[in-house]
Amino acid sequence: MPEVDPIPLARLTTLRTGGVPARLIEARTREELIATLREVWADGEPALVLGGGSNVFLGDGPFEETVIRVATQGIERLPSPVPGHARLRVEAGHDWVDVVDHAVAAGLAGVEAMAGIPGTAGAAPIQNIGAYGQDLSQTLVEVELLDELTGELSVVPADDLGLGFRTSALKHHYGSTAARSGVIVSITLELADIGHDPLPVRSSQLRAALGAGESGRIGLAHVRDLVVKMRRATGMVLDPEDSDTNSVGSFFQNAIVSAAFAATLPADCPRWPLGPDRDEVVIIPLDRYQGIVPVQAGETPDFKLSSAWLIEHAGVRKGFRLPRSRAAVSTKHALALVNRGGATAEEVAELARYVRLRVESEFGLRLHVEPMLLGVEI
Repeated sequence: MPEVDPIPLARLTTLRTGGVPARLIEARTREELIATLREVWADGEPALVLGGGSNVFLGDGPFEETVIRVATQGIERLPSPVPGHARLRVEAGHDWVDVVDHAVAAGLAGVEAMAGIPGTAGAAPIQNIGAYGQDLSQTLVEVELLDELTGELSVVPADDLGLGFRTSALKHHYGSTAARSGVIVSITLELADIGHDPLPVRSSQLRAALGAGESGRIGLAHVRDLVVKMRRATGMVLDPEDSDTNSVGSFFQNAIVSAAFAATLPADCPRWPLGPDRDEVVIIPLDRYQGIVPVQAGETPDFKLSSAWLIEHAGVRKGFRLPRSRAAVSTKHALALVNRGGATAEEVAELARYVRLRVESEFGLRLHVEPMLLGVEI
């Protein structure tokens, strides 16, 4: 078993919190990962599987858990049954930023708007990562999953993972357990093989973010570079020289609310409808056609709100911090809570509680925590 000397998990997490674990194991190959997990699970040891450490908030106390760090690497191109597409099978420990760069260099489209998101490929489905109108559910075909209960490795279709807005059946939400227990060993993506010529940007959200019009044509590399530039401007790209990037990215999720609740908010609160697309074509059998095309039954959509807007308009500005605290709201993005250097987990938690209370008091909405929490309470 590839065991290494335990070190503070604050050195392995992007928020820079976390105590020293009882054991630290670094699995560098898929064989090591599978064997280690099976052995730890068979012994009944409590275990924490850690990828890039970018979506976890850990307490500073001693960790009884065995920490298994997934460091597997590799990207393999596979044929696709879909014309004009190719598949990439990626080992779980592979850096997600490198996955996007690899796809862009190969002229494969579908993940370029998710450039700059920190973390590993194996963690991407758990969170169903996404940005600027793209999310992983649009390109994920399947994962190899090692089941914690049986120790069996199986191929699980993406449709069986319960992928939703920044969630999946594998995610441990704050205050609850995952619906499915296991560890992803690899993921397989289905990407459009479009090459390097400029093409229209299909996503309206991405067009707006990039400043591209309806007929704007942009190459994959240009999209990737612009997205990274925008993420860097908001402190969402890791930079060891910038303490504003010592975070889990968005600490709170953008809120999903009903249309009725959205109507109670100020008119200038940003919101995006999430209703299903209506059919563009209506087929009516001739024996039932009476010369009138019926109006389709509409559904009142839910709305996604900007939680950053809610935070700032609840009086918590960028750069805010509580007295004597080394944790702060990022100076670049109100959704990011950052460790300015040496902040304890409790300092971050205290700030998170304060931010959530202010939003709830002002707007009657309780923000949901995005990262997994272990050894700390909000």
